[in-house]
Amino acid sequence: MYRIFLVEDDNALAKAMKEQISNWGMDVHIPNDFRDIMSEFASYDPQLVLLDIKLPFFNGYHWCEEIRKVSTVPVVFISSASDNMNIVMAMNMGGDDFIPKPVDPMVLTAKIQAILRRNYEIKTNSSVIGFNGATLNLDDCTVRFNDQAAELTRNEFRILRVLLENKGKIVSRDSLMNALWQDDCFVEENTLTVNIARLRKKLEDIGLEELIITKPRSGYIIQ
Repeated sequence: MYRIFLVEDDNALAKAMKEQISNWGMDVHIPNDFRDIMSEFASYDPQLVLLDIKLPFFNGYHWCEEIRKVSTVPVVFISSASDNMNIVMAMNMGGDDFIPKPVDPMVLTAKIQAILRRNYEIKTNSSVIGFNGATLNLDDCTVRFNDQAAELTRNEFRILRVLLENKGKIVSRDSLMNALWQDDCFVEENTLTVNIARLRKKLEDIGLEELIITKPRSGYIIQ
């Protein structure tokens, strides 16, 4: 589930936008203290920021500059000040897009989905699979995330690769067993369970928590 940080001080608009975005299966957090946006940003660790320009205490440009000091997370400005000067300034401050007010719900949803797709959905080339801000190197079987790396065993690598190649789909235990059974060696079902547990632990150690989700009586999935 993607995490969206919605920095909007108009309560009615913020509530409406949160409902709209949540209906598409995303989690939305609205800050409680507009004097300390960065603390809530750090605690929530969002994958996309929706940022109004006119805010109490400090404007959106200020907060975008602060965010850019610590993160490359996509930032989308939302404002009624949608003249060319403000749009150019928003982009120069580190913004990735601009949505004018009044906000069209369909435009809002489409832009959010497009940005998340470009930044987080699986991307492949000959040697790397990118996912959720992390990368799986197909040459050395390592996962890298936030300047940390985890070395995977052959079986852990095979499991993660199959799950990533079927991202968003449930992969049955039988399919994963077949992925492990590539050397004409019999693999016990308990082997899969043990390898899934070890893989999860390695991913959690580098900050990728709850990446692999168990679907009882069905298999596993990476959302």
